[in-house]
Amino acid sequence: MTGSESLMTEADYKERYGFVTDAEYVEFDKGLSEETVRKISKLKGEPEWVLEKRLLGYSVFESKPTPKWGADLGDIDYNDIYYYNNPKTKEGTKWEDVPEEIKQTFDKLGVPEAERKFFAGAEAQFDSGVVYSHINEELEKLGVIFTDTDTAVKKHPELVKKYFGTVIPPTDNKFAALNSAVWSGGSFIYVPKGVKVPMPLNAYFRINAERSGQFERTLIIADEGAEVVYLEGCTAAMYSANSLHAAVVEIVVHKNAKVQYVTIQNWAKNIYNLVTQRAYVYENAHMSWIDANIGSKTNMKYPSIYLRGRNSQGEILSIALASDGQVQDSGGKVYHIAPNTASKIVSKSISKGSGLTTFRGLVHIGKEAENAKVNTTCNALLLDGDAKTNTYPYADIQRNDALLSHEAKVGKISEDDVFYLMSRGIPEGDAIAMIILGFLNDLTKVLPMEYSLELKRLIKLDMAGSVG
Repeated sequence: MTGSESLMTEADYKERYGFVTDAEYVEFDKGLSEETVRKISKLKGEPEWVLEKRLLGYSVFESKPTPKWGADLGDIDYNDIYYYNNPKTKEGTKWEDVPEEIKQTFDKLGVPEAERKFFAGAEAQFDSGVVYSHINEELEKLGVIFTDTDTAVKKHPELVKKYFGTVIPPTDNKFAALNSAVWSGGSFIYVPKGVKVPMPLNAYFRINAERSGQFERTLIIADEGAEVVYLEGCTAAMYSANSLHAAVVEIVVHKNAKVQYVTIQNWAKNIYNLVTQRAYVYENAHMSWIDANIGSKTNMKYPSIYLRGRNSQGEILSIALASDGQVQDSGGKVYHIAPNTASKIVSKSISKGSGLTTFRGLVHIGKEAENAKVNTTCNALLLDGDAKTNTYPYADIQRNDALLSHEAKVGKISEDDVFYLMSRGIPEGDAIAMIILGFLNDLTKVLPMEYSLELKRLIKLDMAGSVG
């Protein structure tokens, strides 16, 4: 922990992440109806097949009840949300083309600086609109596509139509249906056969407007033998009224391909974050989710992997931090439906005050999954007497030759350890942060350096002064 990190205060946090940008938007009424769905599609000039999927999604959303098994979602007022908050600007491929007030927003968040340092391509979404998208020219020459999904529908219709909604259909669940009805933006990535993208592709999602809904739709296809790493960051302006983020992420990992998807979720604490993420993984392919959840009021997110090809592998590494008033309901799901498949789920959570963390892990080993191997580890750390954590592992094993291991631990931070570090001249906040980062070390060390540093700053800020 560096000295500059130690000096970061809550006021610094609000200044860096929770500020509001005075932006001009396309006029659009709040509330959800079939007319809302049709109007979004018309404004975008979409083909008929997209509108059909939107209307199916709306119908399914209306018919499905709100889930009762997870966090309390009863306070969401779907008619008090703006489903299309599109800034009045065209998407730019040069940072200089972005309107000054929006450019200053992302400059403040460090997005262009990060791109210059180590990204092969970057995208910035501001509420419902992607305001900036750029990819390395050498990758373009190799046939790599990295753009927003709205643009992909127009420029790469056959490719989008082939995969869109095949991993997560509009009928999947209530919030995937909502996304299918009102989606805007998100990333579309196609990596051709044998192409290995040498540096990460990055997207940054920002919710700025009050009572706003953000519903990006991300679709990633790694063709045979391809490799790609995708990083996303998320922040929002701070308001008292609730906002909703309900994204859908579909990933297809073809034979011998590799995909890594990294999220640092740092939404403001008035955001309901209800996300559906799923990957189909084929022969000899590998899928990795690295999922860090720090922000939001209520977070329900369970990245899932379907191992559909022989010798395919998957891993889900999950971090969740819940402070006062937060519910972090997270985990992962793996479905073994082919021979010689292997998976790993590692979850680490931290709770303090009235914060609640819940781990939900599902492992399915089907009748065709000969010699499947699964390892699940779930560790929780409670920082004070009021903090709570839950663990709900579920295993559906349909073969006798499966190798399954599960480990779960719950512990408290030691006041003696804090006292020892303080006796060596380390301030209490830094001492607590050091212990927490040690607890998370095996997950934070697999993050790219810039994201690892950012996560450590956020942990330091959010968890300081937590022993009591």
